[in-house]
Amino acid sequence: MSQPTFDYIIIGAGTAGCLLANRLSADPSCRVLLIEAGGKDDYHWIHIPVGYLYCMGNARTDWLYRTEPEPGLNGRSLAYPRGKTLGGSSSINGMIYMRGQARDYDQWAQLTGDESWRWDQVLPYFKQHENHHQGLDDLHGAAGEWRVEKQRLRWDLLDAIALAAQQAGIPATQDFNRGCNEGVGYFEVNQRKGLRWNAAKAFLRPTCYDRLNFEMWTHAQVAQLVLEPQPDGTQRCTGVQVWNGHEMVTATASREVVLSAGSIGSPQILQLSGIGPGEDLRQHGLPVLHELPGVGANLQDHLQIRSVFKVNGAKTLNTMLQSHWGKARIALEYALNRSGPLSMAPSQLGAFTRSDSSQPHPNLQYHVQPLSLDAFGQPLHDFGAFTASVCNLNPTSRGTVRITSPRFEDAPAIAPHYLSTPQDRQVAADSLRVTRRIVAQPALAKYHPEEWKPGVQFQSDEDLARLAGDIATTIFHPVGTTKMGRANDPMAVVDSQFKVIGVAGLRVVDAGVMPTITSGNPNSPVLMMAEKAAALMLRQ
Repeated sequence: MSQPTFDYIIIGAGTAGCLLANRLSADPSCRVLLIEAGGKDDYHWIHIPVGYLYCMGNARTDWLYRTEPEPGLNGRSLAYPRGKTLGGSSSINGMIYMRGQARDYDQWAQLTGDESWRWDQVLPYFKQHENHHQGLDDLHGAAGEWRVEKQRLRWDLLDAIALAAQQAGIPATQDFNRGCNEGVGYFEVNQRKGLRWNAAKAFLRPTCYDRLNFEMWTHAQVAQLVLEPQPDGTQRCTGVQVWNGHEMVTATASREVVLSAGSIGSPQILQLSGIGPGEDLRQHGLPVLHELPGVGANLQDHLQIRSVFKVNGAKTLNTMLQSHWGKARIALEYALNRSGPLSMAPSQLGAFTRSDSSQPHPNLQYHVQPLSLDAFGQPLHDFGAFTASVCNLNPTSRGTVRITSPRFEDAPAIAPHYLSTPQDRQVAADSLRVTRRIVAQPALAKYHPEEWKPGVQFQSDEDLARLAGDIATTIFHPVGTTKMGRANDPMAVVDSQFKVIGVAGLRVVDAGVMPTITSGNPNSPVLMMAEKAAALMLRQ
């Protein structure tokens, strides 16, 4: 069978891959192949915002990963959703538009030795694809494909929580994306008129579908990269081996292969291809074609500690769904106006603040919802309540992603190592105290909030850190497993231009290249990185 040849092969039609495919195929002289292990994004629950509840844990749209049992979570293993469909995790995520803080990117510039990563240098890449509801200004773009809108709902209870946060010293804000996101307000979301706006809608259709030089394979899983030794002893990536469900197909890239399979998929593919920590590869009988010990290391994630408070006299989603009339009203509101609870992002109200006064920058993020449940996918509680989830924006814990066999079909071992450092355990305890201080403010007194989880009987640092391990869950932000860094950093996997160190013709462009996690939801920073990568590639 002949081997199809392209100029660029992009592995993964997720957030980064969709934008890269759009930008690279804009040159009609370049043949671009986009490979996606999942199917098309034609499942109706992808597009109804609250449908994330039916996409996570669903084999049609989710890889169904789980973490290893976590010592920091008192031995618990967590579901670890990652999108397996066109649009990737942008098809199942919380739709929150969040850039992080300027200091995140200034730190990347310092860690990589590349000033082009500074906030003022990456801001134009954010603006290039942005279509912000307020229009063009110094901080926002209006002519791009990535739609950013206000949420189409409000809740009296959430308004009261926002006022309580202000009474606790957190300023109100209308814009979390100005470089310093300190404040409290409703999140802006990636939606268009009450429907999810994922990367496939934004960047693939109709644009790429109309281009004769663009080809896309779905239900096609990359088994490994094709590497060829060079005269100088290095390797060059010349293509990919792809399982299409029936046979193994090899596709060749004359210019470059781009790994955009995400913080779990990209290190797995690299390791299966003989690129990674030599000892781990040899353990599974794989040849070490290029030793890079940082592949699969440096895993970082935001761990959310979900405090639940019972309330009286407040409209919550818990109470609305207890009656047939309430359910009918929710469905009717969405059908008529594309608004109300069915248009809800998983979190509606947000806040950024500090775990204690010694923190030089906001280091906590809140996701607040007028509902409560034991875990995503579980039924709502039968009492009125709200959930105030808080996460440490800059965790010091570092985990790993390691293959478990030489078979591409086998999921890797994901070990985030949550709460494995004294600093993270202290921030966890302090963050629960911040939550209690907000809820104790006068603005919420009329609802008589009662702490249901973790419980007021737990007060000491030790108790609160242990309880955080009992009730905390991932907020689905894995990054860092193929980090970029300086040439003298032994754990760096890519350089500041996304090129895999020591392997020609291969880049990684996804959340894995972040050397440190952004101070907020990482989906839109990934788009910025893809925009930057595309510009670099097109200039060469």
